[in-house]
Amino acid sequence: MIRDGDRTKQMYVYNDFDETFVRTRVAQFRGQVERRIDGSLTEDEFKPLRLMNGLYLQLHAYMLRVAVPYGTLNPAQMRQLAMIADRWDKGYGHFTTRQNIQYNWPKLGDVPDMLEALADVGMHAIQTSGNTIRNVTADHFAGAAADEIEDPRAIAELLRQWSTDHPEFQFLPRKFKIAVTGAAADRAVTRAHDIGLVVVRNDAGEVGYQVIVGGGLGRTPMVGKVLRDFVSKADLLPYVEAIVSVYNLLGRRDNKYKARIKITLHENGIETIRDLVEDRFNAIRAGFGGYDQTLLAEIEKSFAPPAFVTKATDGYEAARLANPAFRSWTDTNLSAHKAAGYAIVSISIKKHGATPGDATSDQMRVMAELADRYGHGELRISHEQNVILPHVHQSDLPAVYAALRKADLATANIGLASDIIACPGMDYCALATARSIPIAQQIATRFDELKIEHDVGPLKIKISGCINACGHHHVGHIGILGLDRAGVENYQITLGGDGSEMTTIGERAGPGFSADDIVPAIERLVTGYLDLRRDPSETFLQTYRRLGLAPFKTLLYPSEDKADAA
Repeated sequence: MIRDGDRTKQMYVYNDFDETFVRTRVAQFRGQVERRIDGSLTEDEFKPLRLMNGLYLQLHAYMLRVAVPYGTLNPAQMRQLAMIADRWDKGYGHFTTRQNIQYNWPKLGDVPDMLEALADVGMHAIQTSGNTIRNVTADHFAGAAADEIEDPRAIAELLRQWSTDHPEFQFLPRKFKIAVTGAAADRAVTRAHDIGLVVVRNDAGEVGYQVIVGGGLGRTPMVGKVLRDFVSKADLLPYVEAIVSVYNLLGRRDNKYKARIKITLHENGIETIRDLVEDRFNAIRAGFGGYDQTLLAEIEKSFAPPAFVTKATDGYEAARLANPAFRSWTDTNLSAHKAAGYAIVSISIKKHGATPGDATSDQMRVMAELADRYGHGELRISHEQNVILPHVHQSDLPAVYAALRKADLATANIGLASDIIACPGMDYCALATARSIPIAQQIATRFDELKIEHDVGPLKIKISGCINACGHHHVGHIGILGLDRAGVENYQITLGGDGSEMTTIGERAGPGFSADDIVPAIERLVTGYLDLRRDPSETFLQTYRRLGLAPFKTLLYPSEDKADAA
């Protein structure tokens, strides 16, 4: 356990081995950076070395991607991220859909010092890039959600330790992503991952995992398939190793666009993959010898629930009645907690007109302070690019709201039209074919002007600046994909996507729109939905599933409808 002041934190903490390992990697990379700067290493020689340490070369500068395992941070770590932003970047960081944080403007010579500063608080950037097992993500409400069977973060930590620098899996056919969730309600998009793990109970009441494989978005979006309905805790690690081993042998290396496990599964079939995995699992299972379970038992101690308190909640209810702005925030930004009198607080870093996922260093410090004072010392990063205080007593919510409002962090829009997922797009990314950030800003600003997003209700808009789909547009209720059409930005719309336990790939609506036309098109869709829905309780996605594409296509392309009528 970490102690920050006199408060015990509920999260995994580096042991001596972890500390030595990370410090050694930093020292190695420092030497590699020095050789790159003095010209001893060419960029081609340096590239695989920097990628192993989370350093990308983007359009205008290097970008450092820092791992936030399963999205969990303590206040000291958040403060350190703020310090790094101030000292070596431009005073902000960008939270990503893999629950990481990215710094977009570091100087190459400063990166080893940034990594050293991360190591000081038990963090690193290892395996946030490359053809290896990336940061293991999890339900951002883990350990707090009222519907949770079990906190999945302990198994996520076991997977993190197993996969970090695993000698067999450092050069996979392609990058590999694992997500875990502890509840039937999927808040981790497990079915869009190479491996998705869902905590379940079997008929005997034993806790284990449903194993899903072959999900993924990008150029060829696919929904994962169930490989096994139940794998016990004792068998999970060798079973996951068996999956990755089979993929490492079968996965294509002749074409990077066909190298992900989703293509391996598609080309070989689920039954063949299942047979190969079971054979490999049976061959390696005994070799684990139960040590992984001993380690897991120790890790689980690091995720003991906080010492929840019992206090009156009268002040919270009175504040809701007295302050309409506070009441609106509680309606959208709070979720049910497993402990009586508590709430899960989602802090929106999607203020209307702001860059989705960006938080300033001052805002990071405010969130760290709130976690210390009111949140049992825990913060989470969500794949939806927001920050979570998972354990806040209702009596403290008025004070939390007041502090958030002062820091410009009290936007009441979680799950609404302006709570947009967006990749960095062509403003930063060398792979992007169109801008994402300005489109997200314009959409959010427009809905703020219309003052209708609370009436519209739950609506997930997701934007990607290229076919790689880092903005998860395929599983947006409204997905937007930015492409280059003869040197002009063009935005395709998909409808009906869903990243929940009912994961669905969205359907392309028709021809794309110019940068000038995309925001009016989204406005027509959403305002038109208000007329199409049965009643205010029917969400956009429910209406789309009931009616299908046709009426929404008419909203998008009214001139075509008139031409057909003529």
